[in-house]
Amino acid sequence: MNSRYFINAIAKAALAISLFAAAESFTAAQEYANGPVTISKEKVRVNGKVCYSHIVKEKQTLYSIAKAYEVSVEDIYNFNPNLKETGLKKNSIILVPSPEALAQSEKTAEKPTAKSVAKPVAKPAEIEETKKKEEPTIEKPAEKPAEQPAVKNVSDKKRKTHTVKWYEDLDVIAEKYEVTVDALMKANNLTGRKLSKRQKLIIPEPGEVIETMAPETDMSETVPEATTVQVDTLTAADTLAAADSTEADEWFNRPKDEVVVTLILPMKASTENASRNNLDFYSGVLLAVRDIAETGISTELNVYDSSDSSHPVTSEDIRNSDVVIGPVSGTDLSRLLQNDPSPKAVVSPLDPRAESLAQSNKGFFQAPTPHKIQYTDLINWVREDMMEGDTLLVISEKGARPNESVAVMSEIIDSSGLAFNRFSYSILEGRDVIEPLKSIMTATGNNRVLIVSDSEAFVNDVVRNLNILLHQKLNVTLYAPSKIRSYDTIEVENLHNTSLHVSLGYNIDYDNPQIKNFLMKYRALFNTEPSQFAYQGYDIATYFINMCSRYGNRWMKKVDENDRAMLQSTFRFRKTDGEGYVNNGVRRIVYDKDWKITEIK
Repeated sequence: MNSRYFINAIAKAALAISLFAAAESFTAAQEYANGPVTISKEKVRVNGKVCYSHIVKEKQTLYSIAKAYEVSVEDIYNFNPNLKETGLKKNSIILVPSPEALAQSEKTAEKPTAKSVAKPVAKPAEIEETKKKEEPTIEKPAEKPAEQPAVKNVSDKKRKTHTVKWYEDLDVIAEKYEVTVDALMKANNLTGRKLSKRQKLIIPEPGEVIETMAPETDMSETVPEATTVQVDTLTAADTLAAADSTEADEWFNRPKDEVVVTLILPMKASTENASRNNLDFYSGVLLAVRDIAETGISTELNVYDSSDSSHPVTSEDIRNSDVVIGPVSGTDLSRLLQNDPSPKAVVSPLDPRAESLAQSNKGFFQAPTPHKIQYTDLINWVREDMMEGDTLLVISEKGARPNESVAVMSEIIDSSGLAFNRFSYSILEGRDVIEPLKSIMTATGNNRVLIVSDSEAFVNDVVRNLNILLHQKLNVTLYAPSKIRSYDTIEVENLHNTSLHVSLGYNIDYDNPQIKNFLMKYRALFNTEPSQFAYQGYDIATYFINMCSRYGNRWMKKVDENDRAMLQSTFRFRKTDGEGYVNNGVRRIVYDKDWKITEIK
């Protein structure tokens, strides 16, 4: 698989997506025939330390895994905090530290205890950047620009370049392109072997002779390396400022074979109360990345546990990402946008109330369909269904203080232009309302009933009364907000009897072959059933990674042309006046009288 995962502060998160069985001790492991262990090609970054992501196979033990990776069993335990209690299980995922990770751990252990708050382990590139900032920078006079080393025997034709990945060094790159390390260093005027993530390297032709001439100016006056980094990180618009529009369009619209995604979720991985829902969402994202890799698209995934303040997401990660998924709450999303006000795509993954941020933030995507859009679609559905002779009744709870969702729905109904009879009663009135309700209903047409309430007890009472009226030979069709599906006290049979109609943001059709395929893969990989959050993680990651890959750096301009029905969501993103995007996708379902739940296409 081509995907690479960079994971910070989520050691438990990586483990919690798989359920481990009874523990195997070191001694007992030697009593069984060990299964063969293949070194994983997948690596993850945990708290700044690179580890192998190893999937446990049948008959493998801690001893056989440790031996294959040339680490100790205790090393594996240190990177998998719950393993001593839960043990190994087939198809579970464990972290195996790399030699570099072990070296970092040893250095950390040798440091004396300090009273100050501990800081996260910095990446090598970050350490180097910090040193540069601390060192005084000597600015050169404008009339004496530093000369770069000249290169001999290099043709003027367009040179092949390579973008350095986080795990690559000069030896790996040289082997990939069948050139020598010395040739690489000369072609790029490198004075040392240190490389930076996403650094651009010129790749010489195999066998090409490259010689460098020493510059005539004093090396002490050479432009500082930090200046070179600043040039390398110019925006695409700056780079193409002098190019004609045709070249710019080709650059912006070219497909990407690697997409950079940052995922920010409050997984609470460092606590005993890890968030099951957010871990499920993360599992769905991982499966999406894995499936997308099979199509040839590589994903660089940076994952942050926002509940762990010791490893916060950096501004550099935000700037370098094609899309940022999360955080979850509107407050955290707002804070992120304020700290990094850039046109980068930021996706609200789970909170339908974060819609307002799209009105003031360019590039913001509200993925969960807001309640207002669901209610509007429900009213439109009633309008489409109304036939001559039908009656529309709007039932609400007398004396109840309307919350925000009820107020919004009432406003939509009042402004719809539909003719309706309003009926309000208190739950204490019970079945005394049957006759008054029946008196405003039609005996010949269809009585289309719309419930405007968030009270489970009241909604339950309305549904029960409607079923009594059904037995009195009245035709009734019920329309209600999606929340009605979560009420446990309502008899499901009563919903089917009233042919419940619901407009909602999520629905899973288990007869869909794509759903069945997802279920099989999810069960095999994580050894558990996917929740609604797992589907949402899969849908969001799949949609945005494919959009970024397909349309390049101008993918946001193509969003309104790419409505997609995903596993449980329908994405119909539309731009707001504030330049952000809101999902208008809604799914309509009907509770049929034959006990089926049918999605209306």
